[in-house]
Amino acid sequence: MLPTIKILSPGIRKIPHLAAFLDANVVVSAFSISQKNLHAVAGWGQRGTARKARAYAAKHQLPFIALEDGFLRSVDLGVNGAAPLSLVMDDVGIYYDATQPSNLEQLINDIDFAKDGLQAEALSAIALITKHNLSKYNHAPELELPALPDGLDARVLVVDQTRGDMSVVLGGGEEGVAAMVEAALAEHPTAQIIVKTHPDVLSGKKKGYLTDAELLTNPRVLLWAEDCSPLHLLRQIDQVYVYTSQLGFEALMLGKPVQCFGLPWYAGWGVTVDRHPQIASLAARRSGGKALWQLFAAAYLQYARYIHADTGQRGSIFDVIPWLVRNRAASQQLQGTVYCVGMSFWKQATVRPFLATHRTQLRFVSSLQKVEQLSLPADAKLLIWGSRDIEAAQAVAQKKDIPLWRMEDGFVRSVGLGSDLFRPLSLVVDTSGMYYDPHSNSDLEQLLATGQWGSDALLQAQDYITEFIAKGISKYNLGGSSLTVDSGGKTIVLIPGQVEDDASVKYGSPVVATNSALVQAVRKNCPDAYLIYKPHPDVVTGNRQGQVPQDVLDEFVDLVVVDANIVDCLRLADEVHTMSSLTGFEALLHGKAVHCYGGPFYAGWGLTTDHYALVHRQRRLSVEQLVYATIFQYPRYIMPPGVGVKGFAEPISVLTYITAQAKDNYLQGASHNKKRNWVHSISRKTKALWAMIRE
Repeated sequence: MLPTIKILSPGIRKIPHLAAFLDANVVVSAFSISQKNLHAVAGWGQRGTARKARAYAAKHQLPFIALEDGFLRSVDLGVNGAAPLSLVMDDVGIYYDATQPSNLEQLINDIDFAKDGLQAEALSAIALITKHNLSKYNHAPELELPALPDGLDARVLVVDQTRGDMSVVLGGGEEGVAAMVEAALAEHPTAQIIVKTHPDVLSGKKKGYLTDAELLTNPRVLLWAEDCSPLHLLRQIDQVYVYTSQLGFEALMLGKPVQCFGLPWYAGWGVTVDRHPQIASLAARRSGGKALWQLFAAAYLQYARYIHADTGQRGSIFDVIPWLVRNRAASQQLQGTVYCVGMSFWKQATVRPFLATHRTQLRFVSSLQKVEQLSLPADAKLLIWGSRDIEAAQAVAQKKDIPLWRMEDGFVRSVGLGSDLFRPLSLVVDTSGMYYDPHSNSDLEQLLATGQWGSDALLQAQDYITEFIAKGISKYNLGGSSLTVDSGGKTIVLIPGQVEDDASVKYGSPVVATNSALVQAVRKNCPDAYLIYKPHPDVVTGNRQGQVPQDVLDEFVDLVVVDANIVDCLRLADEVHTMSSLTGFEALLHGKAVHCYGGPFYAGWGLTTDHYALVHRQRRLSVEQLVYATIFQYPRYIMPPGVGVKGFAEPISVLTYITAQAKDNYLQGASHNKKRNWVHSISRKTKALWAMIRE
């Protein structure tokens, strides 16, 4: 049975998935539960705002639990709305308070470091953190320090902190902070002393301890207040002087010597040079002789708690690390002011979560003419949907001297059609062209032509293929009836119909450009095969054009299937013949032979029989290489509102979610009575629009 924990702070109540973090039932109302049914009260660390919670706990004789951000928190700052991916929960003290014990201190003393796999797990996590330069916050750019002045041969980093920081006050007191600069100058006469302070200190929003010191006038001292990646900065340093900053421990992970002038949680264990006069008094509580990996195992693996950002459920550090890497990379690519042109209200709401990062400013503009009239900032980008008004957009981008980006649905999109207002879980942003145009030099084509993938990437791709096939996933996941046929021993060929006025046909299949022409071409190439034609679901619903005349179907096709699940069709088929349909890509994952009459992104790499020449694609790829570039590198994925943490998800999370949702697909098992479907569609679209307005 889960414990029940009371939260008084409005700020803590807003933390997404708090109950999952705490493994508890969370009570936020003063009148929702009897005090006798409470197990504890939680507040935020040693802040003054926690006094009310501490007093409440004392009054009702309940344990108090201190909460704090973990050591790998988020990409952006909490003040900018970024939800935490890691919290610590301490019912003894709190890790930065050296005046009393804490759960972390007890863990370091008492944890069984001989536990199977613990060392390997810790070393693996350290390697990933240092490889990707991860820290508590991960929004800042990687900046290079200026060249060393003549006559100096090393760099010593002295880390300032903001005045009143509780880790300083409770980690040795404020009196000794200023001594760090003088000590560094005296002990390193040929080194440049870099004083790292917070950007808010120089702007006057906060005060530091070191910025007023006369020693800053020394020519060997450089005041560094740039907001930059901590680990990238530390890589350029030879030695680090800290008071209680977490940068000290991150420096240790990089193998840098660290001198502690305060009493941080990692001091007193034998991994730092400890210079605070009270360090000896900690000896009774902190038994030295610990290795760095042991401190890491206790703090990052045992003390900190994590959630899986895609699901909102409890996770591990190995769920958080790739999420941080993925979301930081996306925010770096998307930075700037993005002008999104000609998008409806629904489309704006659809694309916003795929573009909104802390580095992106979105501007929705009704037309290209409006863009021409604007005075654009230096970081401006122009974004259009697919190939809509592509020539005009290219002209405007060239005239304004700004990049042109294009956006489209991803390859595992939703449970339902986009034309029926089902939200996408996957979109692509292409900065060069578009994947369905084989002559646009798209980002995907460049990835496929030049990408290098290690064994880990290919294993991920193989795992994805296995899950994709096992879960029966497709682009729209419409469900439908099962399919059995008697082909009389003939080769079964599946012909997926397409929307004929779609850009993927216009640009991707200029020779065979209609479903009728495709059917006839396939029969010509496969005179003795059993041909199954499955019309595109958007054509079936009447949303788009692409009907094949009945006399053509009667003459050239053995079976037309409308209601059958596309996955069952793929499993049944021996071959798939297509213009440029994504079904051809899905067929490759199912191990089927694929013939292409156009130039889809997956053609020309040695995996398909190509009836349309793509002479510029010379590289030979494996299915795993194709999948990794196409699924893991090219698109962006998000989970629906309320599921997980806002940000870009991993592909396997989307597969899992879609599998669960597909069971409730409104088309699955439903009557295809036209009137009933029309009424159902209008009702569902109205609800979808209302939900979007509310958001």
